[in-house]
Amino acid sequence: MSALRQILTSAPSTHSVDTDGPTLLSSLADLHSLKPAYRRLRVDLSGQRLAPHVCPAELEDGSLIVLCTPEYGRSDPLAAIKEAVRRAQPALDTRVVMITPTLLLTLEREHIDAGGLRARTDNGTGSRDRSAVRGAFTDIIRWALAHAASDIHLNLALREVESQVSFTIMGRYLHPSRWRMPTARLQDMANVVWMDVSGGTGAVFDPRTEQQGRLHEVVDGVPVMLRWASLAIDAGASVCLRLLRLDKTASDVTLESLGYLPSQVALLRRAQNSEGGAIILSGVVGSGKSTTIARLLADLPDSRKPITLEDPVETAIPNALQSTVSRPLTGGENPFGAKLRTVKRSAMTDLLVGEIRDQETALAWMDLVSSGTNVYTTVHVGGAALIPERLASDFLGVSRDLLATPGVLKLLVYQALLPRLCNCALPFSNLFAGGQSLDGRHHDGDHWHAYADRIRRLYQVDTSGLRVRNSEGCGHCRNPDLPTLNGFAGRTVVAEMIEPSLDVHMLRAIREGDALQLMTLAASQRAATFDSPEMQGKSAMECAVYKALMGEIDPREIEPRFQAFETVERSRRQAT
Repeated sequence: MSALRQILTSAPSTHSVDTDGPTLLSSLADLHSLKPAYRRLRVDLSGQRLAPHVCPAELEDGSLIVLCTPEYGRSDPLAAIKEAVRRAQPALDTRVVMITPTLLLTLEREHIDAGGLRARTDNGTGSRDRSAVRGAFTDIIRWALAHAASDIHLNLALREVESQVSFTIMGRYLHPSRWRMPTARLQDMANVVWMDVSGGTGAVFDPRTEQQGRLHEVVDGVPVMLRWASLAIDAGASVCLRLLRLDKTASDVTLESLGYLPSQVALLRRAQNSEGGAIILSGVVGSGKSTTIARLLADLPDSRKPITLEDPVETAIPNALQSTVSRPLTGGENPFGAKLRTVKRSAMTDLLVGEIRDQETALAWMDLVSSGTNVYTTVHVGGAALIPERLASDFLGVSRDLLATPGVLKLLVYQALLPRLCNCALPFSNLFAGGQSLDGRHHDGDHWHAYADRIRRLYQVDTSGLRVRNSEGCGHCRNPDLPTLNGFAGRTVVAEMIEPSLDVHMLRAIREGDALQLMTLAASQRAATFDSPEMQGKSAMECAVYKALMGEIDPREIEPRFQAFETVERSRRQAT
């Protein structure tokens, strides 16, 4: 007898779950709550197309249960089952068990001939099974959309019985227990879904190799694209699916709603209005760079002709001519470089190159930026002052002389996203009775008094406005599925900006490859206190400190993204 069968037939509890109840079975352990005691009852369900949402099943004692995903709790198929049961045995009150789609799929795939669970299926063909797998995958996307996930991770642990579907939500890598499932089921899902991937490398999903491609879905009327990137690992494979909503446009946000402060918005506008040169945004993966650039292009007047070359197009820009140009994972002809060479004859005024990530792209960028075109692009690097070094690296090979030419690098931007506090946030002083740091360690009140005092000394500011996350949340932010996100209301940009052409010494530092000098020169332009919204000369960490002082960010969220306040203090002490 399988482990699943043993759970269903030997559970000691007599508790049953009704459709109106709050309980949702999300793991095999949850099934211990089931032990129906009905007589053997056969229900004719021929012609019903129920999977993967409704599944009637018999246990070995002849009792009947109806397994149902939450969204089908009051559906016509469920009503049809209950009516069939009522006609067969009027005395029985049919009981329904709410269950997650992936667990229901697991139960249905446990085909048992005798003495256990009998899951009723449409027929013996593979089409229904594929439909069930596809339906479970759709439910994963539905859940990801409902929780504003940026990425879905199918982590196949081929040496383990179970594997985990994880999600990136608000920049956090989270592992909801409801999306843990048998490894065989998750591998089936990856195999089935890969069959619908376009531009994929390989005819079938192979966990032993790196593969990439794109997948288009429509979930509850919402069109989405998933960018597939699988990584072969010792334990199996990790498939990362970047989730992009195709119904979202650059017009849905503003620079201000993203979190840019007035002085930063003014600088961005000033840079994009001048002809020629490059605006370059940097940051880690998932820091919102593409969203910011899309908004900048959307704000261009109708007299400008913006063209984008992206891999893939992530955000619809109403006034831009957008083009998806896929680049190969390894080797082969690179169509991106060819497209860049062709686009020069398109008479555009503004060009977005999604990312400079190889020498071919870098060489084409050099040609375009020196031809008088406004060029927007992104690079992955950890600070605005490091952008020239990344471009001039051996890997990309951009000429330092070109980078140091006045007007070529119009604006260097580094941005990060930090969780924005909900209105239910608590005063920082609540920690003075003792509280946890982000790593879960508990500290006494003296620690938090010293913490606040260090911020006050470092930045010469009043720290009375500091607030911290309310872990209990409120009606606006409470998330039963993801309690670690209670107390947050989205994310906000923190950014730093450098205009190299403002100072000949900055251009000299770029030519000489002195990123530290460039950083020092940029900081020397600061003219406002750290509790002022004027951001000229301030780093992204100092921008985050300002937002923490305004009660928008939990100060404990700043250190993991940048560095510990104690490290800043020691650095300043050594510098003097």
